[in-house]
Amino acid sequence: VYKRQALDDFIGSTFQRVIDDQGVGEPTTVQRVVLCTGKIYYDLLAARLKQAVTQSVALVRIEELYPFPEEELRTVFARYPAIEQVYWVQEESENMGAWHFARPYIAELLPANCDLGYVGRDEAASPATGSGKVHQSEQQEIVDQALDFHSQEVVLQTVGQDVSGQASG
Repeated sequence: VYKRQALDDFIGSTFQRVIDDQGVGEPTTVQRVVLCTGKIYYDLLAARLKQAVTQSVALVRIEELYPFPEEELRTVFARYPAIEQVYWVQEESENMGAWHFARPYIAELLPANCDLGYVGRDEAASPATGSGKVHQSEQQEIVDQALDFHSQEVVLQTVGQDVSGQASG
């Protein structure tokens, strides 16, 4: 499932603040861009490869949150002219991950007629469920919802925009 990196991949390369999806066949067919950071990317990638969903969903990794990579995301969004949905996906609880920091920046960059949503765990006082089985179940639900494998309603929370362009919700 995972590509083994060659030594040449590390020599002469530079740090990338945003890593766009190179597994998308035709960018004009992408309708959903999934933004994420960290380990959840590998869970999403493995599930997407297993389900062979490569044409309509692009997985984009944000490797540096501050300063927020606005220009890089603008370039990513421009690569996918048919996107209708952008989802922020995180495995942390809503109040513990980067969602609240990233949301206003992403909302400002969204193309016209594009919805912004959050997929992840609900707000919680504790960073862990205390049960490995519950954690695995929740993790699978996050991945399934982000890639829309088992439902029509993907977003746990949809973020609207008011007239001033500020995110609400």
